[in-house]
Amino acid sequence: MAANPESDPYAPLRHAMVETQLRARGIRDERVLAAMERVPRHLFAPSYNYDAAYEDHPVLIAQNQTISQPFMVAAMVQAAEIKPADVVLEVGTGSGYQAAVLAELAAEVFTIERFAALAESAQRNLAHLNYANVVVTIGDGSEGLPQYAPYDAIVVAAAAPRIPQALVEQLREDGRLVIPVGNSEEQQLHLVQKRDGMPFVQPLFGCKFVPLIGRYGFHPAT
Repeated sequence: MAANPESDPYAPLRHAMVETQLRARGIRDERVLAAMERVPRHLFAPSYNYDAAYEDHPVLIAQNQTISQPFMVAAMVQAAEIKPADVVLEVGTGSGYQAAVLAELAAEVFTIERFAALAESAQRNLAHLNYANVVVTIGDGSEGLPQYAPYDAIVVAAAAPRIPQALVEQLREDGRLVIPVGNSEEQQLHLVQKRDGMPFVQPLFGCKFVPLIGRYGFHPAT
């Protein structure tokens, strides 16, 4: 599952990203830091924007979607506490970057994207880097993927107006759901832990994501 090509000229930028944007801001999970140093983030960005991939901001991709800011990816994945044997669901595949980070940490990753063109591009990116433990699907991410549940962790890369009950139901007991919740302009990142079948919700910090569109998300016109 090694994703780091030999003689990668972007390796110094990736190392600097990890040290200055992640470790210096309090990301402490060494597995997360190592994963983000291995995954070639620029290969998930538009080719004209490779250098910007390692800067401290989101990167715009097709369909007016983004690759999340490096710190946000690291913070969400750290909060999800991914273990080597975990089965993980990602909602909002985008370019496939966060799925690659999750694939470095988990046994199996299922990811769902509503835009077919993005899903197909992400599949190509992940296959090119030999991530054989990722399954890319197309559909309404707010409904999750019940056919592959239960999940040890669910990471949602789009903002919901409320925590979708469908996602809570697909969590394994003691599972973790990380999701931005709020309106279309401002959200709080939430960590939801399932204990005795019930969700225990912990707000983490403020954030801003593209909206989660779907049955349990925002209406497309929002």
